[in-house]
Amino acid sequence: MNYEALAQDALRGVAKAALKRAAAPEGLPGSHHFYITFKTDAAGVSGPVDLLSKYPDEMTIVLQHQYWDLAPGETFFSVTLQFGGQPKRLSIPYAAITRFYDPSVQFLLQFEAPPAAPAEAKAAPEAKPDAKADEAPAKPAEATIVSLDQFRKK
Repeated sequence: MNYEALAQDALRGVAKAALKRAAAPEGLPGSHHFYITFKTDAAGVSGPVDLLSKYPDEMTIVLQHQYWDLAPGETFFSVTLQFGGQPKRLSIPYAAITRFYDPSVQFLLQFEAPPAAPAEAKAAPEAKPDAKADEAPAKPAEATIVSLDQFRKK
């Protein structure tokens, strides 16, 4: 069952719910603010290359006063922060988070680090040297349609 992984996912849901509250029109209540540490080499992390290359393993961001366009989704969140006086947008999967801390109430969640994304997933895809530009793209595989009636109890 891998209960440890299930528990980690459930606790990441707490971080997601807190980010959704922070993204609401009322914003962060009182003195709440978040320190979010994430693995920059995890699958799905995106942001400016110059910024992520400064932190090749892990990075901590602070959501307190100067953040914009916080957009918590189902599997990741995006936010714009100032770095060196320049606004930069980051997208971070919840699975990449290793620490979520709200110092105003001394609330801390720590997670196991996700595996690093494969090197080929990080690099921009390169064109194959022997590929011909005038070739038609490969046809997608046929989809199999399964009727749910076969699974229903009668």
